[in-house]
Amino acid sequence: MRVNDTDLLKISCLSCLHCKDGGRGNVPPLSLSAKFEGSFAYLTVRDRLPTILTKVVDSLHRNKDNFFKEYGKEGIQAEKRAISFLSKLRNELQTDKPVLLLTDNAEDTEAWNEYMGRQQDLMEDGQPVSWFKSPWLYMECYMYRRIQEALYMNPPMDNFDGFKEGKMQSFFESQQAIKSVCTYLQDLITNMENMTELQLRENFLKLLQVSLWGNKCDLSISAGQDNSQRSSPIDSLSDLQRFILVDDSNMVWSTLIAAQGSGTAGKKHARVDIVLDNAGFELVTDLVLADFLVSAGLAKQIRFHGKSMPWFLSDVTKQDFEWTIMQTMAANHKWMSASGVQWKHFMKDGTWSYHDHPFWTMPHEFCDMALDAADLYGNLQGSDLILFKGDLNYRKLTGDRKWDHTVLFDRALRGFQPAPLCSLRTLKADVQVGLQPGQAEKLNSQDPHWMTNGKYAVVQFSSPQRER
Repeated sequence: MRVNDTDLLKISCLSCLHCKDGGRGNVPPLSLSAKFEGSFAYLTVRDRLPTILTKVVDSLHRNKDNFFKEYGKEGIQAEKRAISFLSKLRNELQTDKPVLLLTDNAEDTEAWNEYMGRQQDLMEDGQPVSWFKSPWLYMECYMYRRIQEALYMNPPMDNFDGFKEGKMQSFFESQQAIKSVCTYLQDLITNMENMTELQLRENFLKLLQVSLWGNKCDLSISAGQDNSQRSSPIDSLSDLQRFILVDDSNMVWSTLIAAQGSGTAGKKHARVDIVLDNAGFELVTDLVLADFLVSAGLAKQIRFHGKSMPWFLSDVTKQDFEWTIMQTMAANHKWMSASGVQWKHFMKDGTWSYHDHPFWTMPHEFCDMALDAADLYGNLQGSDLILFKGDLNYRKLTGDRKWDHTVLFDRALRGFQPAPLCSLRTLKADVQVGLQPGQAEKLNSQDPHWMTNGKYAVVQFSSPQRER
């Protein structure tokens, strides 16, 4: 498949009206796309996405008896129609058919179709938007939204989560690691009053890294294969340190300390937002980190942001979030159960809260947020620190573009600066910025797949107050 440079240049300008200049002149780098044969995007669209669709079909088949028990013949007919829809979608993908407008009249349908119109305006010679010609970020998000359309269009199974089994399996198969991090947390809380600020900092940095490496447990990158955490990462942190390519952890700590403003009775007022990625072990590491932040007085309020629908195989939905806390509470393990009880209390008294704005399941780069989701952007501006978990969030932060590896993280954000923010990400897509000169070349010679194998990680920080 031949790449048309003019077409790609136009596609790269998709967000130029919304986002600040991120490259030389007024044009940002090209979007990653399956149009580049042999690229990770190409291999994902060609191989991994059809496999994921097949797994959703298999999940529907496995639940056929449950649909009949719950809904009777209506459930069986709905299952058949959804499978037919998804089989047709898989064929459209594999044969690079034109992308279709959504027809399910959901809350976000109009926004999705408007976004497709933007893409169509950028296609060369009036070519239709299609799987192998458009930006990878758009097409991958579009596939997951079409999976949801298959369910929306076929009630009574419109609330079915085709990824639920995999997320539950990941949680249960990570039990030893979960027990370990919960035990570690409870030990810290027990000794919290006697900790010096230096000890608090050391333990915060440890739990930040536990949350970072928890991001390795991503079902979408393994196309749904088992990717649970079998052992505790706490004992491995020193060995893993050399795989962190950029480590701005100290800036994250400094931001939290700077946000400490004493109010009545000496209470702290810092607010931390965590934009979640995967359910299972990773979510538990995020909850452990959030618990520590509150218990240590580093934050008074934690706002979790998840997905409003099943997304990218293992992303956290509200149901996953609540289920994980309940399962942790019910565990036959003293410290795991104690952690779950505390988390339930945090939710009940409003210290923690869960939010799922539709923008998180749109295909937009985050630099579009200020215009396309002004309410969400305005809300995030009230945060003292935003932690963005995982690879998809990093792709959206940087626009999923072919940036030079030495481009500054601030610059790749292209104006997305609602508040101080940090990306905690293990690398599973071929976009990475903020490296030192020669660092990428050295990695390429040592490990050609360093950007996509989940072996390496970054803790990258940016603040509106930082010098550009």
